[in-house]
Amino acid sequence: MLNSVGRWNNRKLPMPASDSDLLAAAAHMHVLLRRKTGRVTDTEWMATNAEYARAMIEFAREKARSEQIEELLPLADRVEGLLASRTPPARPVWTGPRSQTPAPPAPASGPAEEGPLSSAQAALASRYIGRLR
Repeated sequence: MLNSVGRWNNRKLPMPASDSDLLAAAAHMHVLLRRKTGRVTDTEWMATNAEYARAMIEFAREKARSEQIEELLPLADRVEGLLASRTPPARPVWTGPRSQTPAPPAPASGPAEEGPLSSAQAALASRYIGRLR
């Protein structure tokens, strides 16, 4: 939500962030990191992979402190807040009845072994391999 100045408020979002919000914030941080530090980041991967996003947030904070780039801190906080407000997708749960039929029995012997090739199959196999060479 934008305030009257046109900047993002540094408040935590009350509801989970959408992927587009996180991608937009990651893109803003990417542009600033590229302009100020020369660091190129992957915005889509930042929005997808939380571990990479945390590493880039830490990098942005470190550069903000070491090179006095004040604009990076609010962006890093925003990406972190959006990342924290994301909820992992729920796994579907089977609510139907359990099957009462037993599982089929395992085969008594090991896997079936292939017999020797017929003469026609052997000729075809050798001809095919010969053509590849």
